[in-house]
Amino acid sequence: MKAYLMYKNHDFDIEQELPKNEAELIQDLELNTLFNAMANNDKFLFDVAKKAILTGLKNDIDTILYRQEILKDCLNNPLVIKEIYDLAVEAIEREKKVYFGFLSRYPDVILSRSIEVLQLFLEMLKKLREIALENLNKFQSDGFKTFFNMLKQELSDDYFLIIQNHLKQLKFNNGVLISAELGEANKGVNYVLRKQVKKNTGWVKNLFSAKSPSYTFYISDRDESGARALSELRDRGINLVANALAQSTDHILSFFNMIRIELAFYIGCLNLFNVLTEINEPLSFPVPVPINERKHSFKELYDVCLALTMKQKIVGNDLDADGKELFIITGANQGGKSTFLRSIGLSQLMMQCGMFVPAQYFSSNICDNLFTHYKRKEDFTMKSGKLDEELSRMSNIIDNITTNSIILFNESFAATNEREGSEIARQIISALLEKHIKIFFVTHLYEFASSFYNKNLENAIFLRAKRQQDGSRTFKLVEAEPLQTSYGEDLYKSIFNEKY
Repeated sequence: MKAYLMYKNHDFDIEQELPKNEAELIQDLELNTLFNAMANNDKFLFDVAKKAILTGLKNDIDTILYRQEILKDCLNNPLVIKEIYDLAVEAIEREKKVYFGFLSRYPDVILSRSIEVLQLFLEMLKKLREIALENLNKFQSDGFKTFFNMLKQELSDDYFLIIQNHLKQLKFNNGVLISAELGEANKGVNYVLRKQVKKNTGWVKNLFSAKSPSYTFYISDRDESGARALSELRDRGINLVANALAQSTDHILSFFNMIRIELAFYIGCLNLFNVLTEINEPLSFPVPVPINERKHSFKELYDVCLALTMKQKIVGNDLDADGKELFIITGANQGGKSTFLRSIGLSQLMMQCGMFVPAQYFSSNICDNLFTHYKRKEDFTMKSGKLDEELSRMSNIIDNITTNSIILFNESFAATNEREGSEIARQIISALLEKHIKIFFVTHLYEFASSFYNKNLENAIFLRAKRQQDGSRTFKLVEAEPLQTSYGEDLYKSIFNEKY
């Protein structure tokens, strides 16, 4: 039995490796805020959310849309999803409590425990089938329809009856029937457990019918060696059956584990949905387009992590920039540039793992890698200067970047003078554009920004953080040419005028 609630034809691998730049993505995009909101204080949900989001860049469009439809079903039937998830968790936890102990190597103990666990699992599987039968018509996605139909077909009444009969026989209430052959030195070989056939031919026929010759011997109650030898014979006979039944319980346990893992992602999405709807933030299912296209358009896109931190509605931005590969963002200090950049990265990750996104509308081409190159605070333990450190990180990105990557720069190469920083940035960005890599660059380097603006590139767009006449910020970005000032004077006045 398979769940297939994350992929159409295979399970979600919770052990798969995370991207090499995992730490940078988590730090620069403040992803732990998102993971915590999805987890709702549950470490398991946190781990699954982290794994699903950071590995989502591997997904193709079919997988993204497949998960979107399943998530829509989850949003429409949250209580059913929670019930299935809780049932899977209960099955896993109850299995752990079935005692195994230091005698686990003995076939008789393995068999006894496996029977008890399988009885437990049958109870949970019956409940799971009941949920499927009661709610099959409420779900529209291919994923849940396949899942529920599988439960309906494979967990039939006949299936449960057969399993119960097998378990009853495996208790061996009438003893164990074993056949064996004599091997070298008259040692027993080829032990085979035999099914005991109950004959209903009548006592008269049994009395007068020919019988195969048989011999019986009895072991004294005080014969410990004999009892031990008989126990060893029993263990040899039931060994294969015990191992087979243990494997069956492991298979069902892995099924419940996979349900828990795959539904954990959707439970996390439900938790996030509830938090964001409480603060009246818009959410929508994005429209992914093929990896080789260049599309980025959205309405009211906001930084979901900022909204979660502030617990209030955040200013969103609109953009229609299809066919663009270079996005240069300039403008007033504290005008929302870094927040906008973070919203780009977060929405891309959320889209590609099959989630809704923080916007009224969002559409972008999928990418196979997402990189961030953000300025870092001064680190006095560094053996080299900040510029060397920035260039070293850039070198690591170049070693792993692909044509269909997206890279987010936040005030990069500003650790030196403007002329040198602008030239470094210009050369790096020119090389990346030659490979058609999509670039978002927040900068105060006017020489760098204006040099690209003056080229009138068709694949470039220039955004600027708005500033009101009185110096206040709207946190909106508009399409506009770069300016030489970032209005640092506004910050000076807001700080020192209030102080003095």
